[in-house]
Amino acid sequence: MTGIPEELQENVRESAVPPDSGPPDSCPADSRPAAADVRFSELDLALVDALQAAPRAPWSQVGRALGVDATTAARRWDRLRANGLAWVTAYDAAKSATVGYVEVRCRPRALESVSRALADMPWVFSVDETAGDFDLLASVAAADLPSLGRSVHGLIGGLKGVRSTRTRLGITLYSEGGDWRMRAMEPAGHTELAAPRSSGSTVYSARMHPPRPPEDQALLAALGADGRLGYTELGAATGTSEHTARRRLQRMIRDGDITFRCDLAHPLAGLSTVVLYRAVVPHTHLAATGNALARAKEVRLAVSVSGSDNLLVMAWLRGLHAIDPFEAQLAERFPQLMISDRTVLLHSRKRMGRLLGSTGLATGHVPFALPRL
Repeated sequence: MTGIPEELQENVRESAVPPDSGPPDSCPADSRPAAADVRFSELDLALVDALQAAPRAPWSQVGRALGVDATTAARRWDRLRANGLAWVTAYDAAKSATVGYVEVRCRPRALESVSRALADMPWVFSVDETAGDFDLLASVAAADLPSLGRSVHGLIGGLKGVRSTRTRLGITLYSEGGDWRMRAMEPAGHTELAAPRSSGSTVYSARMHPPRPPEDQALLAALGADGRLGYTELGAATGTSEHTARRRLQRMIRDGDITFRCDLAHPLAGLSTVVLYRAVVPHTHLAATGNALARAKEVRLAVSVSGSDNLLVMAWLRGLHAIDPFEAQLAERFPQLMISDRTVLLHSRKRMGRLLGSTGLATGHVPFALPRL
């Protein structure tokens, strides 16, 4: 074994699921182990790291990267996914999206009902409860700018208990959750995986794109629930042949029309604190700053937005004690960046369509759909 530290290899052998055991994904959600028993091992975190680098890599390739056999890698992933600890999803590429970040203020005692209502909306892909000058952050997508505006004002603003909303339009995406890495795998393991994603920014769309063919929409829906579905399963889920499913998906990947992402219950991985920064960067420095932030290990999201604060940055940190050192690092590396506000996220209720419990465990999935008014 070469992909994980030597002192962990014996633990890997002892904790591997035996080949004749039943698949963990067959267990109903209410039979999951108690929270105290749901946690990550070092190998689990390395496995997540491997799938973040190559979300659809075959298990033989993943196993080689981790220094374990393919069966062990597959069965460990089954356990993680069944327990809601980690999952792979897929969604439209940023170039096809019109995106807004909506700050929602609620009336007293209405936070829970508004948060749940937002999480149930298929076009609201992420919902975060916050400690700051607004109560909820809703990340939304629509077909174009007019429909996004109507949906925010009508569907979100019209919810009982909502006092006000403020929308920041996404302009240029420098990095998002699909670019972030756990960094738990041995460096040598990366050589076994696919080439790293190309760096660079993506400009969000401001207008409606031609609708996808029904077969492509069905592929996206199936992969949104499980981004590692095999081609036979994809064919069955979309009513096409395995060959057709393979051809269509490979075309979408080649054309950059789909994004895959391996995510995890971050609080249980030691990343207990999520901070959202609203910042101002002079326009002449904005692209360089955004692209540099995208390479920072703590940064999950860096996006230029409309409004007086032209940059949003989200960081995953290992506790409140890590905030000051992170901000000192920002001040040293980016003297032109001025932080206007920091907002600590109290709970992520939904992330890229995945419903999350209080500890970050995935509890369900809401398929994406454009808003209807």
